[in-house]
Amino acid sequence: MKRLVWLAVYFGSLVLSRAAEWLPVEKQVAEAVAPDQTSVVHFWAPWCPNCNAELSNETWAKFISANPNVKFIFVTVWSRDQGDGRALLAKNGIAKQKNFRLVMHPNTSTRVDEKATSFMGLPLTWIPATWVFRSGKLRYALNYGELRFPVLQQLLKDTEENWDR
Repeated sequence: MKRLVWLAVYFGSLVLSRAAEWLPVEKQVAEAVAPDQTSVVHFWAPWCPNCNAELSNETWAKFISANPNVKFIFVTVWSRDQGDGRALLAKNGIAKQKNFRLVMHPNTSTRVDEKATSFMGLPLTWIPATWVFRSGKLRYALNYGELRFPVLQQLLKDTEENWDR
């Protein structure tokens, strides 16, 4: 029994020590997704064709507006020094929603040997990538490519379900 307690303390301290190494933007997002609420964290870049395809026809804007009880956080990554993309998002109807926030990862490199490869201790390998959290816990991760918004809507619905059963 003592070994189990020791292992739990050891692994818990590893998680906390890794969290202490997080960048300020990672800590900011972790705090934002922590409350008892569903949150969507979406990784994107202004130069990315797939990211731009998702923005077309104001699809993201409509989806964010249709889900006012969900917090949406867009994280601009691998931006090639093109800034956070705020103007592009505004052009596509995103930015004025009360449940939307834009943050920028400080590492803008797209070079394989330099770019950010993790976020909040989780692998980040592709954009666009969309993660769904509930009460600070990752529930779903869509890590490879464009979204189908009906699928994301179903994931939000499933996230609202009681997971304690």
